[in-house]
Amino acid sequence: MRAVLDHCTGGTERQVMAGTSVVTEGGTSSGHLYVLVEGRLEVLKSDTVVATITEPGAVFGEMSVLLGLPHTATVRASSDSVIYEFEDAASFLIQRPEVALLLARTLAQRLNVANTYLADLKRQYAGHGTHLAMVGEVLQSMINLPPLEVSPGSDRQSDPRM
Repeated sequence: MRAVLDHCTGGTERQVMAGTSVVTEGGTSSGHLYVLVEGRLEVLKSDTVVATITEPGAVFGEMSVLLGLPHTATVRASSDSVIYEFEDAASFLIQRPEVALLLARTLAQRLNVANTYLADLKRQYAGHGTHLAMVGEVLQSMINLPPLEVSPGSDRQSDPRM
């Protein structure tokens, strides 16, 4: 993702002190897109750290921008960091299709990792009758549900189609 840094003209450089949240899970989408320049950020879902962002050029805030939904996670600086902030992410991505392509590749890579992991779980727990045996249904729903109907998480309402 370092290649993204070559295209960050027009963004506002921000210093983010350790412990400061850049986006908050459930917070209204600001339409802003962020790129890490230097430092260390942590991604939290329900107060659980699920990822660490350390690679310069890493993009975050994209899910909220692309889906038009509230932020799906909190991103907080775990060390003093520098980021670029793009206030009108949609315009930025239209004006910089090479960044949109890099972002699409990153999202495709993440989806591939998730699908591979879920497929491995499906193989491991096939026929066990546990809750992990339903992974096949999860994979199928990722393919067939209209985009805005997907609601991941263990505390969601049951999907009546399953």
